[in-house]
Amino acid sequence: MESKTTTIAPPIILAPAGSRDSFLAALSAKADAVYCGLKTFSARMEANNFTIKELSPLSELAHKKKVKVYVAFNSLIKPDELETAGALIKELESYVKPDALIIQDLAVAELARQTGYRGELHLSTLGNLSFPEALKIVKKSFGISRVVIPRELGIDEIKSMADVCPDNVGLEMFVHGALCYGVSGRCYWSSFFGGKSGLRGQCVQPCRRRYKQKGEAKRFFSCQDLSLDILAKLLLNVPKVMTWKIEGRRKGPHYVFNTVTAYRIFRDHAKDPNMKKQAMGYLDQALGRKSTHYNFLSHRPQTPVKTEVQTGSGLLVGAVRGGYKNPCLVPRDELLAGDLLRVGYEDEPGHTIFRVPKYIPKKGRLYLKPFKIAGKAQKAPVFLLDRREEELKEMLSKMDEELNKISCPEVVPAIFNVRPAKRPRKRMIPFEMNVQRKPGRNQKQGITGVWLPLEDFGAIPKKGVTSRCWWWLPPVVWPGQESRLKDFIEAVLKKGARNFVLNSPWQISFFRSLKGLDIWAGPFCNQANQLSISVLESIGFSGVIVSPELGREDIFKLCRSSPLPMGIVISGNWPLCISRTISQEFKTQELFVSPMGEYAWVARHGDDFWVYPNWELDLTAKRDELIKAGCKLFVHMEETLPGKVSMKKRPGLWNWKLKLL
Repeated sequence: MESKTTTIAPPIILAPAGSRDSFLAALSAKADAVYCGLKTFSARMEANNFTIKELSPLSELAHKKKVKVYVAFNSLIKPDELETAGALIKELESYVKPDALIIQDLAVAELARQTGYRGELHLSTLGNLSFPEALKIVKKSFGISRVVIPRELGIDEIKSMADVCPDNVGLEMFVHGALCYGVSGRCYWSSFFGGKSGLRGQCVQPCRRRYKQKGEAKRFFSCQDLSLDILAKLLLNVPKVMTWKIEGRRKGPHYVFNTVTAYRIFRDHAKDPNMKKQAMGYLDQALGRKSTHYNFLSHRPQTPVKTEVQTGSGLLVGAVRGGYKNPCLVPRDELLAGDLLRVGYEDEPGHTIFRVPKYIPKKGRLYLKPFKIAGKAQKAPVFLLDRREEELKEMLSKMDEELNKISCPEVVPAIFNVRPAKRPRKRMIPFEMNVQRKPGRNQKQGITGVWLPLEDFGAIPKKGVTSRCWWWLPPVVWPGQESRLKDFIEAVLKKGARNFVLNSPWQISFFRSLKGLDIWAGPFCNQANQLSISVLESIGFSGVIVSPELGREDIFKLCRSSPLPMGIVISGNWPLCISRTISQEFKTQELFVSPMGEYAWVARHGDDFWVYPNWELDLTAKRDELIKAGCKLFVHMEETLPGKVSMKKRPGLWNWKLKLL
């Protein structure tokens, strides 16, 4: 008998669009789908983004060209924003008809159901679904049909995800674009050092800054861009990878057109060396940072942080000569009239934007206006941010003509009343929990929480102690760690464990039965509203430790409306971020300092690197207020300090009075 050959559908190329011109550039480059965001509830609020009125004709034009439109609705939602969010989803359904919503907050899944939204739900990478077992529950429990997997995964890990992926769920992965140092959904650095939440799309990119350790100031955490380029062909044999996603909603149309064109060639002409060379040429002109394959080749991973490599946004075209009084640039590549240049890094005071007035040949001379960057203009790097070739201008102009012919109805603001979550009936006495890395260390009054997995199975305490402990699952579980973590869970269950804190909703998949268990959502689940908590209640959670980024007013609102008992991290070592990588030049367990004089240190736990500030979160003075508001659990996070690290005494209120979210 002849063997049947399985035909794998080619993946779709998903293009970013943060502006009208970038959207049209994606259509011009023949992208299969475009993703974009609204002015609110988007994880890239620094992009221009769209109103419903602006997006409506663009979506209609895309649909006429058989191009799908995905709307990023992937911000956390606060307790009093649910009705606004629901109304926006109704307006999207009426006037934009998106093919999918990209979500982080599980409340959006429930709002979509309540509003009658008919498109798909795709889980954002901020949702941090990072291990195979979780894929088995996302459709049935949450209605999610596509999962954007973490950028940190290698090809073997991606295959392990695909091997267990259900028929009604697909995988989407980034093939090109910026890399964050922290794992998506596990970074609070911008909140600590910038006062703006990355989980709300307002990241100030503190990882791009220069930090000093042992007298050397370097960009120890600034990553190169991800570019799978010719290696993307390996994904063509992975059937569940349905989408190749390009990052860049803050990028211009030139970048969008070139990257989409390149990856269409990599997909459609994977075996043609001449075409692949042409595709690499498009990427060379896409104005990105130096690139890396990161962990994609599991046997040959690359560290994405190289302090000797320029990692400012845009393409490095040279450095300033002549000082700030008579500055000039001798570009290493030709410059076109209208090119947009930035002198210096985005985080440096006085960085300057220039528009090139006329054509400048390679190694020609462009005179700049006098300026000063951080006291030194000499040798300041110059980056090409955007350009408009005549051919691209003509394409955009033709698309614009088609767009102007589309007439859309006037947008009428929608009204939506969210169905309230049921209030808890269970009465509970407030209690304290001290969370440690190992059981039995520095035992304090109250309940002990212990992180899994432990170093070895021999570290699991006796049955009586195990049953009294609360076992904390890690904030990130990589595919290769899944089996070991499951074995630990089974081991502590056999010794009587009944209390668990899960640090992603998907970790509920590790439990074959919830009978007799007390399972709380941990603080890394980033729960911020009552509707999302009601979704967790429906799948078996019995309590929730809320997002540490919530401020006083929102905490109190959530205490009054949460359908589950509520806890809070009240003191201890809360991380700036969790990362899977570290610069080879950086020393863990030693202090480093930011340009603003903020100190921090890095500890390794398992395969991940936890970055901590050298001061503790401390809301202990607010405990009585929180009890009065209805808070039931008070968590103290404990870390063993390295010998060279001393903690600084600071108020530690973090977001109590601020409004990060």
